[in-house]
Amino acid sequence: MHKLGKVGLALGGGGAKGLAHIGVLQAIEEFKIPIDIVSGTSMGSIIGVLYCAGFSPREMLQILHDEKVWNWFKIDLFKGGFVNLNTVEKNLFKHIKHNEFEKLKTPLMIAVSNLHSGKAKVISEGNQLLKWVIASSSVPVIFTPVEINNAHYSDGGIFMNLPSNPLVLNCDTVIGSNVVADSKIDEISNPKDVAERVFNLSIIQNLRISKTYCDYFIEPPTLVDYSMWDFNKMDEIVQLGYYAAKKIIKKKILPDLE
Repeated sequence: MHKLGKVGLALGGGGAKGLAHIGVLQAIEEFKIPIDIVSGTSMGSIIGVLYCAGFSPREMLQILHDEKVWNWFKIDLFKGGFVNLNTVEKNLFKHIKHNEFEKLKTPLMIAVSNLHSGKAKVISEGNQLLKWVIASSSVPVIFTPVEINNAHYSDGGIFMNLPSNPLVLNCDTVIGSNVVADSKIDEISNPKDVAERVFNLSIIQNLRISKTYCDYFIEPPTLVDYSMWDFNKMDEIVQLGYYAAKKIIKKKILPDLE
């Protein structure tokens, strides 16, 4: 695997669809492709922090089943007001048991959006690890922005949903795992659909740029049929990620290593 050099893996945001990253990681492990550094946005940062803390894809899947991940993000848009992600933070801390970037087994970079400056920010050090993960996962309008060091941060997907460009300076090879398709949709029937579509449209714009930084790009095509709220379909989504990654690895990455 030395031909790949130092390998970086970018895990994009996408709500429940981001659970496909678990399947991607499973395929990567099966083919023994070494990952030297991970970057993540939103759900990509949640999966990323668990992986970098040392949890295998199978262990992650078990944790999310046991903890009933669909309850972590349970919201009711008709109640009004913002919802925080304290439950997610508490559950992550229960398993990771620390709050420092430097204690992770694999280096992690997290993309967030600074609501004051209107710019993306990438964090990779310090002792507020899980706060940055939550900030990166706080979809605007739905989840409360997170205040850190007197500034407010929201979902990294606003400016950098697939954080591949920060990896370019640190890696020889960049693999991107994207779960938000650049596609049309036929039906918008409720406030959740509206929120998801508006957010996805902003994501698609920066995704086109981020894709150019990837040497290899993984995107499960049938994820377009799922919503960012489909946490109850976790096993299906994970399998889609696994099969998509396996196909790219066998078709493109392995031949490049021969």
